[in-house]
Amino acid sequence: MKKLIFILFIILFQLSIYAQAKETITQNRVDQVGVKVKEDFKQQPYSEWFNPTYKDYKLDKRTIKKLKKYSKDFKIKVFMSVWCHDSKREVPHLYKILEAINFDTKNLEVIALNRAKKTPENLQEGYNIIRTPTFIFYKNDQEIGRYVEIPRKNLEKDILKIVSGKAYKHSYDKS
Repeated sequence: MKKLIFILFIILFQLSIYAQAKETITQNRVDQVGVKVKEDFKQQPYSEWFNPTYKDYKLDKRTIKKLKKYSKDFKIKVFMSVWCHDSKREVPHLYKILEAINFDTKNLEVIALNRAKKTPENLQEGYNIIRTPTFIFYKNDQEIGRYVEIPRKNLEKDILKIVSGKAYKHSYDKS
């Protein structure tokens, strides 16, 4: 009888640990979607990819100089995913570029999506997000262009084309 009670105790204890682990995993997945700021990415679990990618990115200084004159003229809405290798590459690069041009981060909104490219609050609704990352640029609250997933030339040059009003098609724009 004591052995049976002991075995039941062990089983209940194991189930309790499993339930706590499952809740933690679920919460971590929920925490990985929604609105994010740079400080979020500098901490675990994101810091493993964000910090080295941010630090190692070599800015295109000639283009940065040109971009600076537009730094107050636009806003950006970023849709990314923390599981996406392109987002893990491009989002740290974007932050480094924006810092170099003294961009006001009040004009930046970063939204992390789940694998279905959604958030529980449907923050992606109405933006036609097909690939991540997608950076949507606005001037006077009107969309002026999108950067999608990979650069045409490099991120700085692509952003410069968009914010300066030059013709730009992202890598998947077939029109």
